[in-house]
Amino acid sequence: MNLNRVLQSRWRKYGLIFGFWALVAVVEAAQNYASQFVMENHAFPWGLAFRRAFEEWYPWAFLTVGILWVARRLDLERASAKRWFFLHLAGSALLSLVYFAIYAGLLSGQKSVIDGTTFEFGRVFRKLIIYYCHVTVIIYWMIVLAHLGWHYYRRNRERESQASALATELVRARLEVLRMQLNPHFLFNTLHVISALIHENPEDADRIVARLSELLRVSLEQSDTQEVPLRQELSFLERYLEIEQVRFQDRLAVELDIESGLDDILVPSLILQPLVENAIRHGIAPREDMGRLKIAARRLNGMLELKVGDNGPGLPEIEVASHPEGVGLSNTRSRLSHLYGANHQFQLTPAPGGGLEVTLLIPCRTETHASAPKVVVVSHAGANRPAEGMHNNSGGQRAP
Repeated sequence: MNLNRVLQSRWRKYGLIFGFWALVAVVEAAQNYASQFVMENHAFPWGLAFRRAFEEWYPWAFLTVGILWVARRLDLERASAKRWFFLHLAGSALLSLVYFAIYAGLLSGQKSVIDGTTFEFGRVFRKLIIYYCHVTVIIYWMIVLAHLGWHYYRRNRERESQASALATELVRARLEVLRMQLNPHFLFNTLHVISALIHENPEDADRIVARLSELLRVSLEQSDTQEVPLRQELSFLERYLEIEQVRFQDRLAVELDIESGLDDILVPSLILQPLVENAIRHGIAPREDMGRLKIAARRLNGMLELKVGDNGPGLPEIEVASHPEGVGLSNTRSRLSHLYGANHQFQLTPAPGGGLEVTLLIPCRTETHASAPKVVVVSHAGANRPAEGMHNNSGGQRAP
């Protein structure tokens, strides 16, 4: 396959070279033919005009191939500039002699349309050297410099492509490091909950272990991708909320306000879980009465807006910006920056009515490939049962 591409590129290059010099010859032929109308005793029929023009210019098509061959081997980056210059200067002189010999040979024996004399090889060769040597040298250097410019252009494009590929790999590596930090953080927090319940309520601890195994399996299945459809993210989040529901019992109410038609919108994998975990830990856990958690998603001016809010104690607006972020929030901010650059927003603000609200604004785009398979969770002690206290608002869709 690569050999075919090389051959195609080479023949395309040769086609351009011979086509260019054919065009130059056609223009010269038209000029020769038109000259008969302004000069007396200068009859130039079409056939003769084309013949003379191609004899003069078409040898350059073959000579150009030779010049490029020499230019590729006299690399300016490997040789000194002085040596490169003098070698090409010698090459231009030699090529001029070759061209004059070819052109004089083609004209030899023909008659001039101006005075009717017969062209002789020796006289034509000497005349070309005297009057046209500078023209051939200029053409030689124009070809060499054009090749040099194209060479540096391609080299620059290759370096840009390599730099872009390296930057992409670096971003991917950083994202994987962030995910590797996030998964243990989530796992350790859940194990801490299990250890607190294992003696007081073994049945609830067993249910959490079952949910945790499902979540870890889903997390491993998504380890090779950075973005998933929103439906998969909500499915994963629902299983996590079932764990928290076991922990808080009737002290946790969750409201999902998901605008319809967003199932296939791509979001960063595991983007909502650390935000919800942070809201539960700092907003719901300190409360003795009912804690409310709201998760919303909607389109907003061509972007996808995700919100996670709680009714906890919150923070004064002046303290929100200076509030230190934990692993979940800091990793979320870093992942968004690596995935979307400046084309996103991440804000932590006081929620209306108390508590805190995290708002994400990311590009609203769908999958470009076939629909990703839905996450199938093996049933364990009611694993497919919706979490108690969870309901959907505004006619939105529940996570599958």
